[in-house]
Formats: sequence, structure tokens, C-alpha cells
Amino acid sequence: MARASTKAHWDAYWKENLDPHVTYDNDDRVVNAILALGDVRGKRILEVGAGSGRDSIALARRGAEVTVIDYVPSSLSVVGANAAAAGVTLTMVCADGTRMPFPEGTFDVVFHQGLMEHFRDERPLLRDNRRVLKTGGHVVIDVPQRWHIYTVGKKILIALDKWFAGWEKEYSIRELETLVESEGYEAAARFGDWMIPGFFYRALRYSLRPFGMNLPRQPRLGFLGRLNDAWRNWFRRRPLAYYTFAMIGVVGKKV
Repeated sequence: MARASTKAHWDAYWKENLDPHVTYDNDDRVVNAILALGDVRGKRILEVGAGSGRDSIALARRGAEVTVIDYVPSSLSVVGANAAAAGVTLTMVCADGTRMPFPEGTFDVVFHQGLMEHFRDERPLLRDNRRVLKTGGHVVIDVPQRWHIYTVGKKILIALDKWFAGWEKEYSIRELETLVESEGYEAAARFGDWMIPGFFYRALRYSLRPFGMNLPRQPRLGFLGRLNDAWRNWFRRRPLAYYTFAMIGVVGKKV
């Protein structure tokens, strides 16, 4: 039987993980892609598959009018608590992201991070994203990149039925751009980044936690860390980097 990512997986996950930083942050990767489109103050922004709401909260702090939608009530409970703690107001809706209860042309920006890879057929999601966008509005999509050691570990856990989300896939940057364009968007920009800290440190940290050994979230690397940062900042501007990033994203424009 084919694996699937289900409501039960996500309901269990968000009932156990109330802290917005329980999983590693995305270092404002998605937020920065949205801010690159211009000032968000007064803009109507929708996050589909809200998770903990950390990106939505960051955008609301900058003056955006943010709505979050998720089909799992436990996720929205986490979002609500995190938004209250941050002192911001979000509109929260419990509904299916492929059949959203919003009129056509409602939002300036629609975004999702860690969502689309859980759909075996992404087209209904992208089509409803496009429907609720204003003409000239943007969709911002963030997904796992195919050619990464993360993919190998994930596939093993999926095969063993040990993956926290049940099932997910991955994309190359060109595949993602082609998919976005096939659904009527103009591919306006691309972005991506590596895991910080790297995959092997994260794997070690997670593997030791059941034994009561808690490594710091970020290793202290000193000079080596600064050297690594300098190399990454140089390499991330090269086209080849998109085939080494852990996560990649595309910004699509509704035309």
C-alpha cells in the first residue's frame, strides 16, 4: 500500500510540538523571499498549511494582514498560542487548502513552506492558490530539494513507516519552476538554502535525545563556522548551489 501524509500524522505532530522552534527554523528563508517583493504593510497575505505560524507571525509584525489556513485544528491551536505570545493578530481558518473558502482575487501573496511535498498531485493546491490571488499577486513555494543526503534518510524512514509525516517527495529547481509555470504562473524568482546546522549534526542531535543527551541546537564552531559562512555566501550565488541546497523555493506571479 502506498504511503500517505494524513491528517492523523499532522494532528499527532502538533499536539506534541507546541513550541514554534521545536523543529529547526528556516532562517527567514520564506519571509525574505516575500519581503523581496516589496513592503508588506497593509498587504493581505495567506499562509496555507500554517504549522506553528512562525513565518506568518514574522510578517504580521511587519504590518501585513495575515490569514492562516490549516485542515488540522491542533495546528491552529499552536498558531493561536504563538501569535498571542508574540502580541500579533492573525485570522485563522480551518479548511482544506485545495478548496479554500475565500473569494477569487482575495490575497496579494499566498505562501506555503513544508506543505506541497506531501501532495501526490500538487495541481489542485496550486490552482486554488492561483484562484485566491489577485492578478499580479505572488505565490511563494518552499519544498525539499531532491539531490541532498536528506532525501536518502527520508526515503529510508518512509520505507520503514517511521517518517513523522507519513510520506513526502522532493523536487529539483527546474522541476519546481516547470510545475509552477504549467499552472499559469510566471516563474518570477528562485531561492534556497542549506540546513543550518548541517544534516549530520541534526541527525546526531535527534538520535541522542531519546537517551537524555541534549546537544545544543547550534554547534559552536568559532573560526570554522565563520569560514563556512563565508564559503556558503559565495557559493549560494552560483547556479550549481540549487542542486546542493536542502530546501528550494520558487516565487510565481499570477499574470
